[in-house]
Amino acid sequence: MKQITENIYYVGVNDRNKTLFEGLWPLPNGVSYNAYLVVDEKVALVDTVEVDFFMPFLENIREVLGDRPIDYVVVNHMEPDHSGSLALIKKYYPEVQIIGNKKTFDMMKGFYQLEDGLLEVKNGDSIELGARSLNFVLTPMVHWPETMVTIAAPLSAPEGATIDPSLDTKEAPSGAVGEASILFSGDAFGCFGALNGAIVDEKMNCDEFWAEMERYYSNIVGKYGTPVQMALKKLAGVKLDYICSTHGPVWHQYIDKVMAMYDRLSKYEAEPGLVICYGTMYGNTERAAEVIARAASEAGVKNIVMHNVSKTHHSYIIRDVFRYKGLIVGAPTYNTGLYHEMDVLLSELSNKDIKGRFFGWFGSYGWASKAVAEIARWNEEKLKYEAVGEPVEIKQSLTPETFAQCEALGRAMANALSE
Repeated sequence: MKQITENIYYVGVNDRNKTLFEGLWPLPNGVSYNAYLVVDEKVALVDTVEVDFFMPFLENIREVLGDRPIDYVVVNHMEPDHSGSLALIKKYYPEVQIIGNKKTFDMMKGFYQLEDGLLEVKNGDSIELGARSLNFVLTPMVHWPETMVTIAAPLSAPEGATIDPSLDTKEAPSGAVGEASILFSGDAFGCFGALNGAIVDEKMNCDEFWAEMERYYSNIVGKYGTPVQMALKKLAGVKLDYICSTHGPVWHQYIDKVMAMYDRLSKYEAEPGLVICYGTMYGNTERAAEVIARAASEAGVKNIVMHNVSKTHHSYIIRDVFRYKGLIVGAPTYNTGLYHEMDVLLSELSNKDIKGRFFGWFGSYGWASKAVAEIARWNEEKLKYEAVGEPVEIKQSLTPETFAQCEALGRAMANALSE
């Protein structure tokens, strides 16, 4: 039995076998599917787990409740890794009421054909369980249109901070916040990585989770910076004791750090540093990347990361582009177009809507020049980053002239980052 705090229990599971999250993002350390029980005069289950893990999930629930029924299931997010067990929960607990918003139920009908026993809530609504209330805050597009968060708070909470109603017409209930409030945040504040015994951050070494939290945000939530900012504003006055996400640790000791990370990432703020990513077939473009990196380093850039787009999974590159202000890309021409893996990466970056980066580029060709022009087109039409330095085009291999141009590109980026 994994108790988080008084009458709040963790009943989630770990998946150490899946290699790609959503069929896209590598999981070197697995992933957790988190769900929670709030046990009061009435019992609320907050979120479920992927359906393949239903039986261990059910065992976790019964370890806490025994034969006691569940009164409510709160659905903060409809992605199947969290809602996948809803139909089975309904079979084992036929009297349970499913709590969600209108968009939740529209999706639920499509995914699971569930239409009975539904309790619709709107922003600021609440229900009482006994000593605690559950309070619902809609956070659309973090990162699906139906997403919401749930705050469990004592009914005896003193007057004080309230959920900011300025972004919605309905005010939060007076008992919504106070001491020992628990935020059930859905995918927000989550990260990749299975949980190795401990559940709450203060009882584990969290070092491995920080980079994975940035990679999770960058690839899963990253496109939706403005909705994340709106959600943070709604929660700005809420005093939180725990953040219970659907992936990764329960945050308690590091709540301020976690909230600050989401604030920074959703504003697309970046550290002074440089990401150089390149494609290469025979090593010539890679050698140019090395020259650029060395020149940038000699000009004062300390944080430089380099990625071969054919070797490094793009999720790690995207994470680093979120982290650092400067980006230089280079690739060869291939089949009279842009090298495939670079074309894919630029498409992925444009989809993330990352703002405010310095951008430089270079390319090479054997007999038909195209790569440099294609990268320029990506930036002009989609990325819209601030161009730095002069693009470098290399025919077949580096010459003294193109070597010097690569050095100049590295220095130009260093100058931009130092301003």
